This record gives sequence, structure tokens and C-alpha cells, in this order.
Amino acid sequence: MTNYPRKRQDWYSNPFSELENLQRQMNKLFDYSLYQPEYSDTSILGSQWVPAIDIYDSKDSIKVKVDLAGLKKEDIDVSIQENVLTIKGEKKRSSEVKEDAYLRTERFTGTFHRSITLPTEVDQEKVQASFRDGVLELVLPKKEEAKPKQIKIDVS
Repeated sequence: MTNYPRKRQDWYSNPFSELENLQRQMNKLFDYSLYQPEYSDTSILGSQWVPAIDIYDSKDSIKVKVDLAGLKKEDIDVSIQENVLTIKGEKKRSSEVKEDAYLRTERFTGTFHRSITLPTEVDQEKVQASFRDGVLELVLPKKEEAKPKQIKIDVS
């Protein structure tokens, strides 16, 4: 076995250079395995579709907006159980084009499932939902006992 001369390390200038190199390699490994384009099956996450969601907290309610472009309201299921909001559904591939005719497909299809623990209890009987232009909007009114109360302090 031949011993090749190693490059001299200058430990005085940067004693953590090997750790930094290891960290760069680990970051590359996780970036590659977790963030592959959805048309590639090499990703750890596979081709799971997760719609974007915004949650707003106002004085009287929690507002939720979910991007569900390409879905119909019949494809969406919304439920609240034990203070957990669950939104699930399925986005189906268009049947007007045969699968072998695709040159490239980047649009997401398949089932999705989102569960979000709500920050306060909501009144499930008064929940409002609307679906317009591919955006699901939910208004979840807070229960009366969950709303913040102003306490007046008398100064004497």
C-alpha cells in the first residue's frame, strides 16, 4: 500500500475546519434527500402533496386559508375534533391526457392530509367555510370562555 503525502492542515487558522466540512456534507445529504422535485421518486417525502395554509388569529375567531387549486368542494373534507382542525382531500390527475403522453408533469396530484392543533377552543356549531377560486376559507369563532377579557382596574 502506498502512502500518499497528505495536505498539511493549518490547525491554527481554523481549528473547526473539519467540523465545518462535515456539516456541509451533511447539509448536502439532507438537502438532496428531502427536497427533490415532485416528479422524482428519489425523495424521502415521495410525491406527497401538501397544500399551503395560512392561519390568522383575531380577537373573536381564527381564520384559515388553504390553497386547493384544481379541487372541487366535493374533494375536500374538513373536521374539528378535540381542538384539532383536519383538512384532507384528493387532487386527481386529469383523464383527458393519457399517462404515456406526458413529457413532464410537475403538477401535484394525490391525497393530502393536514392536521393543525388550534391555539384556543372554537365553537364548532358556528364554523363558516367557503371555497372560491381554489382557496378554502374557514372562520372558526372562538368560544366565549376562550376570548380574552378586559379587566378594569380602579385607581384609588
